[in-house]
Amino acid sequence: MYLHIGNKKNIRISNIIGIFDTDNATVSSTTRKYLSRAQKEGNVISATDDIPKSFVLYRENGSYQICFSQLSSSSLGGRLTKPYETE
Repeated sequence: MYLHIGNKKNIRISNIIGIFDTDNATVSSTTRKYLSRAQKEGNVISATDDIPKSFVLYRENGSYQICFSQLSSSSLGGRLTKPYETE
């Protein structure tokens, strides 16, 4: 199964390591350094042109990837827990 994180970007659920709130996670200098290094290595993509609210850390093809999303971490988490819920 896949998690849709916005703008036609889907990530295989089994590859997801974590979903993080951008405002809270980037308070830590360690996280900022990690994101900066990942960007320099070309492992960061964005599923939004807006200011990102969250980012997803996942593993793909043997490397760690980061994808920023305009959706909140709670919205993405809700999609993980209720993938088949319908009206």
